[in-house]
Amino acid sequence: MPRSIRLLIASTLMASAATAQIRLHSVSLPTLPLQGLQTLDPLQSSSLDRLSDVRHLALSRLIRDNRQTIDTDAQGEPVIRSEILAMSPGDAALQGARARGFSIDREQLIASLNIHVVVLKAPPQMSTSKALRLLREADPGGSYDYNHIYSGGGVVSATPAATDEAPAPAPPTSGSPVRVGLLDTGVDVTHPVFSASSVHAWGCDNHPVPAAHGTAVASLMIGRSALFQGAQPGAELYAADVYCGRATGGAVDALVAALAWLVQEKVAVINVSLVGPKNVLLERAIGELIGSGYIIVAAVGNDGPAAPALYPASYPNVVGVTAVDAHNRVLLEAARGPQVMFAAPGADLAAAGVEHTYAAVRGTSFAAPFVAALLAARLAKPDAAAAASALQALTLAAVDLGPPGRDLTYGYGLVGAGLRIDPKPLIRK
Repeated sequence: MPRSIRLLIASTLMASAATAQIRLHSVSLPTLPLQGLQTLDPLQSSSLDRLSDVRHLALSRLIRDNRQTIDTDAQGEPVIRSEILAMSPGDAALQGARARGFSIDREQLIASLNIHVVVLKAPPQMSTSKALRLLREADPGGSYDYNHIYSGGGVVSATPAATDEAPAPAPPTSGSPVRVGLLDTGVDVTHPVFSASSVHAWGCDNHPVPAAHGTAVASLMIGRSALFQGAQPGAELYAADVYCGRATGGAVDALVAALAWLVQEKVAVINVSLVGPKNVLLERAIGELIGSGYIIVAAVGNDGPAAPALYPASYPNVVGVTAVDAHNRVLLEAARGPQVMFAAPGADLAAAGVEHTYAAVRGTSFAAPFVAALLAARLAKPDAAAAASALQALTLAAVDLGPPGRDLTYGYGLVGAGLRIDPKPLIRK
């Protein structure tokens, strides 16, 4: 793997989230046999080891540089120090927590989905792991977990000085516009690709904190300019910034709050190009959305084919997306497994960059928005039957890659192949 790519991966965004162990609602999808993983040669395996090491080094750096606010769980995953999330705790459970020195720091309610998240603050000098253990022992029937931090699943290359570009005319519209949701970093809506777009922003107390990752992902969904076009240039984007430039950005309670906003706006398809560990509260929230007719699209991650599953892509019925290059070959670093439902372009690919430039992007983060945009065009509002039909239609349109039928590398196959924009003409040397 080129040294430049390895260095770029080191700058991958960091962040967090939490998840839940519950029975999730079923969505009817085609049932096809899963074929085996591709075999890797020793050189490829060595490259994958370095990729995994780089991600873990980035996590270690995040934790080391923010000891006052970030702790780790038993697997070394970053969590917000001294915070424990409780899902819909009863009065008796909260009284018991207070008696043990815990306090309620904040809470949020998604009434339509019957989700109530309470953030409990541990007593001074108590470790985060001990705090979680005490609460679970005191209330065995309750749902408690860390406030994990999730990170982006891809890299955006450095870009040259900004270029002047005439904005593109607004695309013709007929009927209701396509609406699609995004959980990511902030989006630079001043970039020319968004000049004719409708972007509804949420988070950061209405003080935008644009960043490269979210800007690139958003452009692939709805961007349009004289030089560039995303998958759905006439769509309305509902973009939630769950980071806001904070080291503890991307935590589970922020993700759940963003989902609550998208539920309020009834945005039926939501892209999450973020990865992290399994967590009971995030799983519960996502499961409730899927059961209510929403579609959650997520990047499967870039830790390699032998790495443990990453979430939310690996939750039941989430649409997990892997990435392919210009030759329709799966990326060396892309995760494999039953969580892969579709493949889409994710390398040799241009996206909006910082300071009104374009960037070459690589990773499953940048494949997921193509799938989300294609599904959003088929699902106007949350509806379980319509969501299943939209997924069925996209499955039938997918180009089978790898072994015949669904497999652990490409899922049902490639979609959105014609949406790739070559980065070479757009990036000045």
